[in-house]
Amino acid sequence: MDTQITIPLWIFLLLSIVATLVIVRQFLIPSVRWFFHKKINRAITELNQRFNIKIRPFQLTKRQVLLDRLIHDSQVLELVSSQAIDDEVPREILMQKVQKYAREIVPSFNAYVYYRIGYWLSKKIARVLYRVRVRVDNEDYLKNVSKDSTVVFIINHRSNIDYILVSFLVAEKMALSYAVGEWARIWPLRGLIKSMGAYFVRRNSRNPLYRKVLERYIDMATREGVCQAVFPEGGLSRDGKIRPPKLGFLDYMLRNFDHQTHRDVVFIPVGINYDRVLEDRTLLLSDDKKVAKPSNWFALKTTIKFAWHNFRLARRHQWKRFGYASVSFASPVSARQYCEENQINYSQLPTQQRFHYIEKLATDLMNSVKKTVPLVPLVLISRALLVLPLNTMSVIDLKIIARRLMLQIEQKGGNVVFPHKDKEIALDAAIEMLCIRRLIDCKNETISIKQENIKLLTYYANSIEHWDES
Repeated sequence: MDTQITIPLWIFLLLSIVATLVIVRQFLIPSVRWFFHKKINRAITELNQRFNIKIRPFQLTKRQVLLDRLIHDSQVLELVSSQAIDDEVPREILMQKVQKYAREIVPSFNAYVYYRIGYWLSKKIARVLYRVRVRVDNEDYLKNVSKDSTVVFIINHRSNIDYILVSFLVAEKMALSYAVGEWARIWPLRGLIKSMGAYFVRRNSRNPLYRKVLERYIDMATREGVCQAVFPEGGLSRDGKIRPPKLGFLDYMLRNFDHQTHRDVVFIPVGINYDRVLEDRTLLLSDDKKVAKPSNWFALKTTIKFAWHNFRLARRHQWKRFGYASVSFASPVSARQYCEENQINYSQLPTQQRFHYIEKLATDLMNSVKKTVPLVPLVLISRALLVLPLNTMSVIDLKIIARRLMLQIEQKGGNVVFPHKDKEIALDAAIEMLCIRRLIDCKNETISIKQENIKLLTYYANSIEHWDES
């Protein structure tokens, strides 16, 4: 037993590596996994106690199970078979594409990341950048909504901050699943966003196989009651106006909807507005047909430059928040009630007739969103600046026109979010912000507008242009 055995160094190193891997695999990894599972389960229990609508079992299902379910969906397999024959492409190649699309779309929801990291981050970012204000038509817009319903927030798309703002504001009521554009598929955002339950969407893809995989996932999530947030415009507003809705997402949610047997789908119109949209100049450039569309490198370079400028201001204690960011929630719209009132059943309608009713519902929802978009100080001042035919006016005249516009919009039912007692202060702050951004010149209580800045002022004023038509 005391005999010494001599082995070559390389064998000793190999045995050490193997032993280390065995210890890590058999003891360390299970312990770490148990530790995180315990935290996740605790977070789920805590969230379900607080939420109006609990986290659905679908969201807690292992991602690989959801992937298998989506990849082997009967409608997806039927399309694969027909495409393989029509295009003379091997079925295995098409199935590889299906797997790629499914992995791209299906999220990996993690309640701990959503609540402990995502909620904390969104709350901090929103409150650091803006003075956040919320308004609802009812004291609790979810009070009369069945807890078994699928809740879908229909939101106008002003900024990429929309995701952060709405997630933070509804975090006490439910966990949201977003349809996120391809811009967020960069490291390290990709993993974080997927773990928060969001799924990536190729906005302009015409690939029928990809659209079918996306359709089946949205149908699955809607049937299982996953609460979702949708931007029907299909992208950020380039000119400040609310664009006509695209019907794809609503059609995916409702094309198989049977109001007599399926759980209800409840749509909640949400209006968002800002005193400052961080991407405003980039959006205007991308909308200008005379100018080449900004590249991803241009967007990254502009973002870094903007962040560095604000960091320098903060170091000199000169940085200020970007004014108000406001969200308004309108009364819920029940798809079941809508079907009963119009005596329709989406699941039994032919395609053309179904799209007719989908378009009618989408238009009604977006009209509700328009009326819900809040009136913030800088938007009001921008609108007032464009009302006068002159390029020069006094500060007093400008504020008189702004207050007159505000009263007119309030009388029509518009949402004014800043407190009545602070209206004068808020309007002065909006004028100061425009001066700081050099969109207007203010000397001796006289304001003048530079011709090159009218387009940007119009961008902000357009967010409430629909009130001119009412």
